[in-house]
Amino acid sequence: MKALLLVAHGSRRKQSNDEVVLLAEKLKNNCGDQYGIIKSSFLELADILIPDGIERCIADGATSITILPYFLNSGRHVIEDIPSIINTCAIQHPSVKITLAPHLGASDLMVDLIISYVCSARIEL
Repeated sequence: MKALLLVAHGSRRKQSNDEVVLLAEKLKNNCGDQYGIIKSSFLELADILIPDGIERCIADGATSITILPYFLNSGRHVIEDIPSIINTCAIQHPSVKITLAPHLGASDLMVDLIISYVCSARIEL
């Protein structure tokens, strides 16, 4: 079964982490037919860290996990930290295909999203 694991930075502020959990719930409603399992996890500062998120996906029956970094820029966390964590988890679970998707900010759709957001909010560019 295919899983999608949304990975955010994590915050000491519970409400910020709750927003990511809610986003994962919304994703279930919109792409649950493509991914049988959709969960969220965090790099640091929150309860469900990336290895925990991977373990939860596997416990729910995932045989393939796509990790989506919910980050706008390709900083150290995206380039070094997250891949390192995923590589360690992949070694521990050789029968599960774990794939790292490009971070959200790398999407070509980002420009269209920003334009749509700015225009709908009537914010001047």
